[in-house]
Amino acid sequence: MITAVYPGTFDPITNGHSDLVRRASDLFDHIILAIAKNTGKNPAFDLDQRKSLVEKVLKGVKNVEIRTFDNLLVDFVLECNANVILRGLRAVSDFEYEFQLAGMNRRLAPEIETLFLTPAEQFSFISSGLVREIAALGGDVTEFVHPDVQAALSKRFS
Repeated sequence: MITAVYPGTFDPITNGHSDLVRRASDLFDHIILAIAKNTGKNPAFDLDQRKSLVEKVLKGVKNVEIRTFDNLLVDFVLECNANVILRGLRAVSDFEYEFQLAGMNRRLAPEIETLFLTPAEQFSFISSGLVREIAALGGDVTEFVHPDVQAALSKRFS
């Protein structure tokens, strides 16, 4: 059985994230979407809010489990008995950072592989940071996020 952990802050989860999870659910036996506490990024939503939004957005997607974590990623992956870290690459600019992380994770836990998926073309420019910024400035984010996420953003920034 191949279990993949898809880590991130998901602040908020975007259509790009959910597209990647839906496609990955056909490739892996089990996917754990792992929401990092990561208070260093000063999230717009607390951990419980992010988890709740992810659960709403991914409701009905087969073989996906939603969990939170607040420790070293490779330790979390090993705790989950997973063997793959799944990461998304939107653009060439993501590659250098992700490549560095993958190398460090391999050094820390050589038994874990990192695999990259690219988003569908229509989602390649979406990032949580841009979505938060647009929402904070009163812009329309409906085409970038699930309606429940859009409603949460409107409430958060009203």
